[in-house]
Amino acid sequence: MGDRSRLCSVWLGSETGILKGVSVSRKQAFNFCNTSHLSRDQEVRALCWGDAAESELLVGAVDGTVKTFSTEKGEFTESRRCGEPDDGCFAGLAALGGGGGGALVTCGERGALRVWREDGGAPVAQLDAGRSVSRMRRSPVRPSTVAAGGKENALKIWDLEKPETPVFTAKNLRDDWLALRRPHWVRDLAFIPDSDKVVTCTGFHQVHVYDPSSPQRRPVLEAEYGEYPLTALSLPADGNTVVVGNTHGEIALLDLRKGLVRGCLKGLAGGVRWLQCHPTQPVVASCGLDRFLRVHGLEDRKLQHKVYLKSRLNCLLLASRDLEDGAGRAGAEGESEEVKEEEDEVWDTMEQVGEVEKRRKATEEEEEEEEEPQKKKSKKKRKKGQD
Repeated sequence: MGDRSRLCSVWLGSETGILKGVSVSRKQAFNFCNTSHLSRDQEVRALCWGDAAESELLVGAVDGTVKTFSTEKGEFTESRRCGEPDDGCFAGLAALGGGGGGALVTCGERGALRVWREDGGAPVAQLDAGRSVSRMRRSPVRPSTVAAGGKENALKIWDLEKPETPVFTAKNLRDDWLALRRPHWVRDLAFIPDSDKVVTCTGFHQVHVYDPSSPQRRPVLEAEYGEYPLTALSLPADGNTVVVGNTHGEIALLDLRKGLVRGCLKGLAGGVRWLQCHPTQPVVASCGLDRFLRVHGLEDRKLQHKVYLKSRLNCLLLASRDLEDGAGRAGAEGESEEVKEEEDEVWDTMEQVGEVEKRRKATEEEEEEEEEPQKKKSKKKRKKGQD
């Protein structure tokens, strides 16, 4: 399994509790789990790297456990409980220290944000992020800074070294032109590189940019995209654009300086659950309800890779190395064989129109043959009655 895991440059978590690794260069997908003990309690809701070398992967499950997966060995090496049954599913997971045994930051949907010590004991700090949290993320520049938000739960930013009060709390949006309160629902967020700003997308198809250094606690930029709730976002390395996806499988690039749509990415057939831009390459990976991993180019907006993974997908994580890395070592033999087998399995289970038509005609002929003797008997009875 170690040879397979080292080939993978994209990792995904599914509803069935399977950790999936994908080699984009070979278009092959591998399952890393014990399929005999799968349950809905093992559904993967969060993924993050456990160390800077990306040799360990942290997997957050619905039941509140965090498992450590070694990408070198291709197996799970550790498991610890980092949540209570009342916390709800993971809304965020991040590693503060080096290695899978380092300090962790977890956040449940019901607002329990905790910092867990390295030895896996009781949490070092705990704070309330509010109810109905949709997403918690850590700043890539300042590891001790985290942000969270949710349904009717405004964006908040904390410094975990001083967790008593948030360092920033967003103010509710201004009333609309009818003087009615505008509802708010943060679905995803990200820290803009090389700045203190945070960009969010909402369940009301809005994109907001907040600047904690500004005296204004309301968004410094407001933009809208489409008509449907936005569910995920990610920032390219340049920081001038944001990629957003919604519940109808639409993905768009928005300019964060003017709030205008630069272009759209096509090909999806279901709601988007996760987006991630590569840290160095101009590509974005997406996954969701249609069970496909897709990789689009951000410059030409064309679909570069598409891999069918059988299960509905909740989250994904990209390796920082080149996505095509590993093609030369693995060789070209067997390229895309596994993906073709998976796709063929779906189509093989479907009946062809001609076969269905033949079966229908054969059934009708059998029914007519069975009814023929009964018709003859009924005619003889009628003749006797007339005589």
